Amino acid sequence: TDPPKPTVTLQPSRTQIYSGETVTVRCEIQGGERAQWTYEWRRGQKNIHETSSEYRISRLTESHGGGYSCRATRSSSWTEWSDSTTLRVTVPSKPTVTLQPPWPQIYSGETVTVRCEIQGGEGAQWTYEWRPAKLNTPPTYSEYRITVTESDSGGYSCRGKRSFSRTEWSDALTVVSKPKAELRADRTAVPVGGSVTLTCSVNPSSSSSSGWKYYWYSDGKSYEPVRNEQISVSEGGVYSCRGGRGEPVYYTEDSESVRIDTTVSNRPVVTLYPNWSEIYRGETITVRCEIHGGDTEWDYEWEINSIKKPPNQNEYKIKSASSSNSGNYRCKGRMKSSQYKTTEWSDSVTLTVSDSKSYLL
Repeated sequence: TDPPKPTVTLQPSRTQIYSGETVTVRCEIQGGERAQWTYEWRRGQKNIHETSSEYRISRLTESHGGGYSCRATRSSSWTEWSDSTTLRVTVPSKPTVTLQPPWPQIYSGETVTVRCEIQGGEGAQWTYEWRPAKLNTPPTYSEYRITVTESDSGGYSCRGKRSFSRTEWSDALTVVSKPKAELRADRTAVPVGGSVTLTCSVNPSSSSSSGWKYYWYSDGKSYEPVRNEQISVSEGGVYSCRGGRGEPVYYTEDSESVRIDTTVSNRPVVTLYPNWSEIYRGETITVRCEIHGGDTEWDYEWEINSIKKPPNQNEYKIKSASSSNSGNYRCKGRMKSSQYKTTEWSDSVTLTVSDSKSYLL
């Protein structure tokens, strides 16, 4: 009778074997185990110089992959060629360090879960190696819950190992020092009957995926339990904000404060005494800020040519005028009883100081 057709088996018999591992390829003849066979091997159509029933391939590379078949001979009698058995050698992909929650950035002081993911390697029994080395406490897990420290500024990276196979190191997930919230106001005073929009952000990751909620403060006290990045305010005050996320909540540094005034309807008027818009060098004139309506007490602010000037009195007395006193004068009032309530700026009044009088002969 013809000898039986052999079978090629792999040990280990997994369909996915990684580069760097060791595999044994075996040619088995049912019922012919005791006979003295000589073997012939090939991978694809290419002959392999091997005559024993099995051979061992150490430190597999991609080039070892392919369809293996064998046949055997004794006493000038040959078996058929076996069916081809495919050896697939997988080069493990570069791992990725991911965060849980899936934020794009981590900050010093946060508590997060870091995870090492190897694409296509889910079924394999990997052990993991981490940087920084303090995470490599056996057994080396694919994920750790950690509180990030400033000393880990080199970031977190990982690689997978099994048998003699290992992946590349992943790219590092970097650590950024504690961020500071940024507060922007679309205007600095609430108009009569209106509101001011305040926006809080945490850079560089203000995207919706970054998980921030926002905490608002007015005059140092918690303002509203809203968690939106934008609020509208209609009351004057000193506002600040900070971001928070995670469990336990991780807070950013507080933003710089922004002062918001409330505009009242009283309108100031600048008048000149005497009421001359042109005076001459050396003359005396008083510039006065008048606010009508009620018996409110005011502090006063002055601007001359868009530059803020003292005093905070309601009048600006020029005893001996010079050309430097020429310019546009305007004022506004701030209530003494409520420092966040102000008037709008008055219209500007122009004062011109000329060098000398012209005399008629």
